[in-house]
Amino acid sequence: MHHRFDEPAQWAPIFEDPARDGWQKPDEVLAALKLRGDEKVADLGAATGYFSMRLARAVPHGRVFAVDVEPKMVAFVEQRAAELKLENVKGVLAAADDAGLPETVDLVLVVDTWHHLGDRVAYLRRLLPSLRPQARVVVIDFTQGSSMGPPVEHRLTPEQVKAEFAEAGFSFLTEHALLPEQYFLEFVRP
Repeated sequence: MHHRFDEPAQWAPIFEDPARDGWQKPDEVLAALKLRGDEKVADLGAATGYFSMRLARAVPHGRVFAVDVEPKMVAFVEQRAAELKLENVKGVLAAADDAGLPETVDLVLVVDTWHHLGDRVAYLRRLLPSLRPQARVVVIDFTQGSSMGPPVEHRLTPEQVKAEFAEAGFSFLTEHALLPEQYFLEFVRP
């Protein structure tokens, strides 16, 4: 599913709406990730930085790569991080088929973005060299029965996501049942 998110001024009120916290539960998500505070983390599909800014505070001795395919979103996130004095956030302009991470990371967080990627198995295989040993990839995306999100025909089931990761050689780690509208899956690199 290709959809342009190239105007931060249009999307920020939606992506950063305080009501989102009620169903996205960012504090609970971060707690479930059990970050030590020194990891390098990629927020894949960062958009306006909803999770990037929170991750930056969760890893004060680490680094957050706010990855997006839209140049205006990358610039927006970098400006926002500067305004918030979060010096550990770096914007990364990705290609549609490659995250383009500048360094290896401990965690890749993919929220509401997995369904937008084209050949996801090939994407995962290209991502492998950017993952440190025991790195995790976390996918949070809308369930089939969610009251929001992309059209139902573009949603993926947790089983589909697990199969894609398995095909790319990843191991399923765990599923967290804490989000009302989304599944929350963790995988570990092969």
